[in-house]
Amino acid sequence: MKKNIAILMGGYSSEFDISIQSGNVVYKHLDRDKYHPFRVHIAKDGWYYVTDDNQKYSVDKNDFSLTLNGSKIKFDAAFNTVHGTPGEDGLLQAYFELIEIPQTACDFYQAALTFNKRDCISALRPYGIPTATNYFLNKGDVVDSKAIIDTVGLPCFVKANKAGSSYGVSKVKSEEELFPAIEVAYKEDDEIIIESFLSGTEVSIGVIQYDGKDMVLPVTEIVTENEFFDYEAKYLGKSEEITPARLSDHDTKKVQDLALKIYQILKMKGFSRSEFIFHNGEPYFVEMNTNPGLSEASILPQQAITAGISLKELFSNAIEACLKN
Repeated sequence: MKKNIAILMGGYSSEFDISIQSGNVVYKHLDRDKYHPFRVHIAKDGWYYVTDDNQKYSVDKNDFSLTLNGSKIKFDAAFNTVHGTPGEDGLLQAYFELIEIPQTACDFYQAALTFNKRDCISALRPYGIPTATNYFLNKGDVVDSKAIIDTVGLPCFVKANKAGSSYGVSKVKSEEELFPAIEVAYKEDDEIIIESFLSGTEVSIGVIQYDGKDMVLPVTEIVTENEFFDYEAKYLGKSEEITPARLSDHDTKKVQDLALKIYQILKMKGFSRSEFIFHNGEPYFVEMNTNPGLSEASILPQQAITAGISLKELFSNAIEACLKN
């Protein structure tokens, strides 16, 4: 019997439209022989099932059900493609755990931890995971530009602590640029992380659960036309993403082993994509995304296809894994 699968997309952050793209790709490639897919838009004004002709029907949040033509539809699982809050910060994960509906992303604690860049780095540091030098700010704190520059140096990166798709991120080359960059970051979050500049090859690595095992995908090298891998580079064609990366076998294994170690330290499930920069020959951890982009052009799908996994197989495996868990 086919299972009813709610494909969650949208969310409450600046990444709404990007998430809709990811969700529509899952909807397109989901195996119709196994599943009945339903596109569910998570929006601030409500949660809606959206039909192919853009008709909208409200989802009952009490039990995450849908009523169509007088019949109540219950879902066997939720495929979580919501980038940002509430799909990537643990809120949806906790909700689905409470109402006992399986969902494809990691558990709520891991989602909240990895979405918070500062907390994630702090949790990994005792395990010897190399990261940039950083400085933390909360909205309302006195900004001591000299202390910041003495700590992280110039150039540096100013980032919104809890945001994705490079929203609220600036590269700062002088003290004069610091305060405007902080204001940009505060538009996305009330917490900021300021990081030292790491010079070197930037790579991205997916780690997933596949056929019941943790699997490291091929490494992607990111070559951007811009100052860094920002929104334009990610989504507007201002970068080249090379899979597999142009790394030596030794460096490839080193960064793949590190990505897997981090995945297992954090007790992850489902999809993840972690970013690293080779600085002075060593891979430094930058951040982890637990609901990475899933469009055909996105990095994790590129890596899966390079590994010989079709999108239909990738998405079916995610559903079957969450049903077993």
